[in-house]
Amino acid sequence: MSGLGRRPGAGKPERDVASHQGSFSDPSDLYPMTGSARQKKGRPEGVAGPDPPTAPSTGSEAAHYDGERGEGAREGFRSGFVPVVGRPNVGKSTLINRIVGEKVSIVSDKPQTTRNRICGVLTGPDHQVVFLDTPGIHKARDEINRYMVDVALATLEEADLVLFLVEPAERPGAGDRYVFDLLCQAKATVLLLVNKMDRMPGAEWEDCLARHRIWYPGVEAYPVSALTGEGIPEIVDGIIRNLPEGPLYFPPDQWTDQPLRALSAEIIREKIFHLTSQEVPYSVAVEIVRFEESTSDKGGLVSIEANIHVERESQKGILIGKGGEMLKRIGSLARREIEALTGAPVFLRLWVKVSRGWKKDPAALKRFGYG
Repeated sequence: MSGLGRRPGAGKPERDVASHQGSFSDPSDLYPMTGSARQKKGRPEGVAGPDPPTAPSTGSEAAHYDGERGEGAREGFRSGFVPVVGRPNVGKSTLINRIVGEKVSIVSDKPQTTRNRICGVLTGPDHQVVFLDTPGIHKARDEINRYMVDVALATLEEADLVLFLVEPAERPGAGDRYVFDLLCQAKATVLLLVNKMDRMPGAEWEDCLARHRIWYPGVEAYPVSALTGEGIPEIVDGIIRNLPEGPLYFPPDQWTDQPLRALSAEIIREKIFHLTSQEVPYSVAVEIVRFEESTSDKGGLVSIEANIHVERESQKGILIGKGGEMLKRIGSLARREIEALTGAPVFLRLWVKVSRGWKKDPAALKRFGYG
């Protein structure tokens, strides 16, 4: 139970990412591996995946992995780090979740949901792609937003390939042009992905791609729908083709580097994004103050206590709600998803606290995981 993300049938070809289509509605759809696989003991810090020393290293596995990051490879095996960049709310997190086939990053219809660099891993017999979900690149107005933009730009320094995600448009906006100019300064190859193809008739896509190829010259362009999965297999093939030969950076059945503690905090924050509006979700930081996993003959239990920090008393009142109803809804939705993630019952307690000015306080940002 202390880890998650061990895929059944590790080592089988995983190019058939088109099977991950449609929307996730039930929490169990978000984390499709079996519950028993999540209860494997001994993974460090609750990180998703198997114990490194026991990761398969022979037979049909893609490459040798002996527990050290980047150790071992075989001829023809391609791997690398692939950040997905773009303006806020263009579908970066949805795209990575769709390709990896697991919920790596939280999503909402509001911009600037992602605050940190999130890693999602796709492994097949001849490849391992380490996707880096990044905050949207935008004009930063406070310390938390400056941190988010710095995180996005820093990923370009470690990139082997960059995915530049845009929406179809009649002409490029200033924000997209700014991001593209930054990418032109990077050393890595750039693939242009035009998202939301499900919203446009197929006959219009060639003209749309032709316009984007003129605006962003010298890059391969692909149409895609992160929401439905259309175009994903072609993108995955293009990514693998453009990666260098390299080692296996993660065990074959590990799909993220995020510990359960961090994933739980993000799930709670996501529910707040879904249930509140205006400035409230942007004023929230979630701090896990207690995370314990216990086992017995009757099974396991995950106990979590978390503080939800806001900037003003009025925001605290909104999050608690009349008679505590809003906080109960947040906790209930988050608990169900964390249970699907861990494969075990979850005891979740939430408190709301006012931490005035936390988004401008470097010490508070670091305490809440943003620094």
